[in-house]
Amino acid sequence: MDRLIAVVVLTAVIHLINTLIYAVRPAGVITKRLATAYSLFNVIFLIAQTANMLQAPLLSSIIEHAIVRGQEAAGAGANLLQNTVYQQELGVLDIQIRTVILGATLGTLIGGIFIPTFVTVFTRGIDLFDQVKSVPKMIGLVLFSPRKAAKMARATFNIPSSQYFRRAMCEKLTIPRKFLVLNIIVTGVYTTSVLSSLYAGALFPEFRATATLLSGIINGIATILFATVVDPTAAGITDQALREERPEQDVQQMSFYLAVTRLLGTLLAQLFFVPAAYVIKYVAEVIAKGGF
Repeated sequence: MDRLIAVVVLTAVIHLINTLIYAVRPAGVITKRLATAYSLFNVIFLIAQTANMLQAPLLSSIIEHAIVRGQEAAGAGANLLQNTVYQQELGVLDIQIRTVILGATLGTLIGGIFIPTFVTVFTRGIDLFDQVKSVPKMIGLVLFSPRKAAKMARATFNIPSSQYFRRAMCEKLTIPRKFLVLNIIVTGVYTTSVLSSLYAGALFPEFRATATLLSGIINGIATILFATVVDPTAAGITDQALREERPEQDVQQMSFYLAVTRLLGTLLAQLFFVPAAYVIKYVAEVIAKGGF
């Protein structure tokens, strides 16, 4: 249980930080320093990378322990998948992985709530970077100058009111709807790809490494959609705002709806999870039996 809690928390952190990236474009447009905004965000993104390195082996170990317990219960030479104990283990794994996906939803929700706050944080961070011209100096100034850190905290860290979200939802949509819908699908696929691959490995334990590595194919499909539709559209809207062909409000609206659709995508991942696992299992069986 402690291992599962650690995986859920790490997953929430990863998705929280990946949601906060939507604050970068508005901050870049406000300051007219989009490249600097992305550079500074990469410092925060290192936390997500570290969390991901810790999460992956912990999650994999949960699957491995379930398989080992099933093998011990079934005994040597028995059909593992037909064993009652192992079927129970698969049922528990289903719940555990859905709990991990729920952690992704929670992290995305928290990140979305704090996007307006982090727009201000990045804006102030960019201004501070312009003064010191160095990320280590900037971090040191904030960490070792309590007065400046307290001043920044009072000015930036506040939770938006419910009125802010109601107003954002009621505003007329000025950005393309198609790329928002695709963002839901892409997020759903990204959220469940590795998880479905791991579960497929439990459904096909003899070749679970093959099943697990097939997650790259699913992610590849999502990457193509993201790279050809979602990201270019978001970049185009941002560039138009930088050239003052669009109001800054359009970029803020885009960030809000990208966070909303990302949240919906993590919920869609709950539906994708098991069907994707069986598709991966089928492909792994074809590869294992020499179909390719």
